[in-house]
Amino acid sequence: MDRIRVLLVDDSAIVRKIVKEDLSREPDIEVVGTAPDPYIARDKIVRLRPDVLILDVEMPRMDGITFLRKLMQYHPMPVVIFSSLTPNGSELAMEALEAGAVDVMAKPGGPLSVGEATVQLAERVRAASRVRFFRKGDSPAVKAKGTVAFKTTQKIVALGASTGGTEALRVVLERMPPSSPGMVIVQHMPPGFTSSLARRLNDLCQIEVREASDGDPVLTGTALIAPGGYHMVLRRSGARYLVSVKDGPLVWHQKPSVDVLF
Repeated sequence: MDRIRVLLVDDSAIVRKIVKEDLSREPDIEVVGTAPDPYIARDKIVRLRPDVLILDVEMPRMDGITFLRKLMQYHPMPVVIFSSLTPNGSELAMEALEAGAVDVMAKPGGPLSVGEATVQLAERVRAASRVRFFRKGDSPAVKAKGTVAFKTTQKIVALGASTGGTEALRVVLERMPPSSPGMVIVQHMPPGFTSSLARRLNDLCQIEVREASDGDPVLTGTALIAPGGYHMVLRRSGARYLVSVKDGPLVWHQKPSVDVLF
């Protein structure tokens, strides 16, 4: 089995040492190199051809978000942001996802505590390695939201996305007209991120996009995103479709989980 080749970019020598040692213990992951800043990382990406990049945000000479944007333009690849500046749902975390990161994870505490997070980081690296990139086409101009009478819909569009799916959701939803069937969406994300994602997509799209609440009806021209930390299921009540938002165990390590919705 081929191991996942990882390049770690962080200005802290302690973080680089701990993360490299811990990830190297995983049988399916190989840390092929480290870099203290984006300029050195750029050369190592070309030379070492990693499968996944782990990237800090606050670094000398160039910050991680700026480097991420440049990387996605010239050499798109799976990037996991690992930074103390990107707590769940923060504007910077959403900016990183918008710039092309497939996942964002906050560092716990100081440099010496990062070892506690490497098991979760390894899982995110595995998920990121399965993401495949496509060249972005021109996005349609954003139009003002249409005025559609709120009515129930007999047709439902259900979408599920995992790591790296936020940009794919944007591409799909931006193209949906206000007359689109009601939509229910599960994006595998932790609490805090989904509300920020819904607000961002609502600003970009012609349809209404919002984080789902228990009992919300599925209406024409509306997309409901399952809230992080809860499962969402679709149910019928008379002539209407509603969503139920509920707690429950993780399903395939996820909550919300696509498998619970459909």
